[in-house]
Amino acid sequence: MRRSDARAILHIDMDAFYASVEERDRPELKGKPLIVGGGSRGVVAAASYAVRRFGVRSAMPMREALRRCPEAVCVQPRMARYQEISEQVFAIFHQFTPLVEGLSLDEAFLDVTSSHALLGSAVTIGGEIRRRIAGQTGLTASVGIAPNKLLAKLASDLNKPDGMCRIGADNMRKVLAGLPVEKLSGVGPKTLLAVHAAGIRTFGELRDASDAVLWRLFGKHGKSLRDRAAGLDDRPVEPN
Repeated sequence: MRRSDARAILHIDMDAFYASVEERDRPELKGKPLIVGGGSRGVVAAASYAVRRFGVRSAMPMREALRRCPEAVCVQPRMARYQEISEQVFAIFHQFTPLVEGLSLDEAFLDVTSSHALLGSAVTIGGEIRRRIAGQTGLTASVGIAPNKLLAKLASDLNKPDGMCRIGADNMRKVLAGLPVEKLSGVGPKTLLAVHAAGIRTFGELRDASDAVLWRLFGKHGKSLRDRAAGLDDRPVEPN
């Protein structure tokens, strides 16, 4: 058994965090196409799920976002407020494990491997964290559960918003096989064109590609991309 097989890693991602905080603090915004961001020359800091239906996404230029959804409601970011709520959320994380690696105000990896004996399975812990976040902040979070960080991050995106997904030895190959290759870290927009041209569109197809094809597409990084497509990742959670 590899070291990563025995680990239980959660990736917790708050759902449309900035926009959800604004909706919570201003109920009249709930359900409206909401953009957090300022100025026609700025970028979208966050987009509610209602405005995402128009193709609006975080980091998109505001001008393009408003072209896609002219009726969008725009509010200025309130970073101090988001930081305040983030501290509440991270305090909940630390109730379950000291191994919390924050990636941003609204996203973190948790290693709960040593928490099982006292707190139950990773699925039980993930569910309880979601319940405490909802109870204390009124917000929702999506949770991915897996034996490593790569898979946990992929899993948290598979049942959004307000969902939970587990990837383990019993379902890993099936879940990964059909995922679009652009979800794999290391396959950017420019590389994606060449990858698609080579007939590779899924994790499974990348995993099964020949060494020659991988070298042509990724050079010396081909093996690491194949490992990622197979769900292999030995990076530990770094507490911070």
